[in-house]
Amino acid sequence: MNADTTEAVKQIATDSRVASRHLATASAAVKDRALLTMADELEDQIPRIIDANKEDRARGVESGLSDGLQDRLRLDETRIVGIAEALRELATLPDPVGEVVRGSTLENGLKLRQLRVPMGVVGMIYEARPNVTVDAAGIALKSGNAVILRGGSAALNSNIVLVEVLRGALEKVGLPADLIATIDPLGREGAVALMQARGLVDVLVPRGGAGLIQTVVREAQVPVIETGVGNCHVYVDAQVNQEQALAIVVNSKTHRDSVCNAAETLLVHKDVAEEFVPRATEALAERGVTIHGDRRVQALAPSSVSVVDVSDEDWAKEYLGPEMAVGVVDSLEAAIKHIQKWSSGHTDAICTTSISSADEFTGRVDSAVVNVNASTRFTDGGEFGLGAEIGISTQKLHARGPMGLSELTTTKWVVLGDGQIR
Repeated sequence: MNADTTEAVKQIATDSRVASRHLATASAAVKDRALLTMADELEDQIPRIIDANKEDRARGVESGLSDGLQDRLRLDETRIVGIAEALRELATLPDPVGEVVRGSTLENGLKLRQLRVPMGVVGMIYEARPNVTVDAAGIALKSGNAVILRGGSAALNSNIVLVEVLRGALEKVGLPADLIATIDPLGREGAVALMQARGLVDVLVPRGGAGLIQTVVREAQVPVIETGVGNCHVYVDAQVNQEQALAIVVNSKTHRDSVCNAAETLLVHKDVAEEFVPRATEALAERGVTIHGDRRVQALAPSSVSVVDVSDEDWAKEYLGPEMAVGVVDSLEAAIKHIQKWSSGHTDAICTTSISSADEFTGRVDSAVVNVNASTRFTDGGEFGLGAEIGISTQKLHARGPMGLSELTTTKWVVLGDGQIR
């Protein structure tokens, strides 16, 4: 790796750490004013941001970027306004810094308090998602952290402009611009250097496809919060409101099929399969979804619906597009075992009117989010009321599920004494 690149990343990380110490003691009012200014500046710069994004999208088409990634890459006025509104919503949320997690007074008179404090410097590695640039910057700021962004070559121009706009907003309110930094101009070597910046970067959050996430987990020397691939399931139980279940299945798959909380697999109990499978496959096909089905699905699907043979690769796949694996199972037990084998641990849902089935499903399906009679598309920081999320964690240490403000803090103990010695 180029020594100059390593030194450049070290300098950026050092500057970020200095800036984070300034922010650690900033009031909630100052941080909220910065978030509101960032939102205003984004809206003021919409034409400039869209022009930069058009360059990235044109390059993406030339390079054969998948339809799913092209959708994630796209910024238009509506999306930018939505991103700005997410910052404004973030400003309305309680500041987690300084929150007392627990406390007590010992018999010897020592007063203990465990407080939420910022991580310090957060690194983000992601791809083709310029909205994450703003989401990560906003949530890091609100939780008292500096952030270093690596958004990938696909969104290079968009991210550079977005970071410039956000840094300018920070300076307008008297905060250090180095609270938000990008290493995108340093390319892949910069990303590697960021992964190795132990002692300068406190935590690294990868967000993207399985290959990117596993590369970061495997190669990073900095602690990593692993965000997960979204191989999400919807299971339709024997006892079910079929109208409700159909709406949930269609929404889970087609509301936006390029995102990690879109459903990729539908499992249907055999007792309702004869009626439900034809309805579901037809509704999905009408919306452009290709069905990968097992033999029972192929036998039940209407003649108007083309069904591709399902394979183990299909059961394991995060399509991030208009495709879905569909199977018929003999029991709730079979559905749970299928999910335990193939799920990525992101979000899995059951549609049922049976309380016992719901309890069995939620108790045994070990995913970050388990839904009962609700679309998988609700797994989102904004939908959960957490504000803009930094990712969906599928690991079990520190953070799991949508990562909001609290998940970007750690804790420290403050011990108040009056001369006690041990």
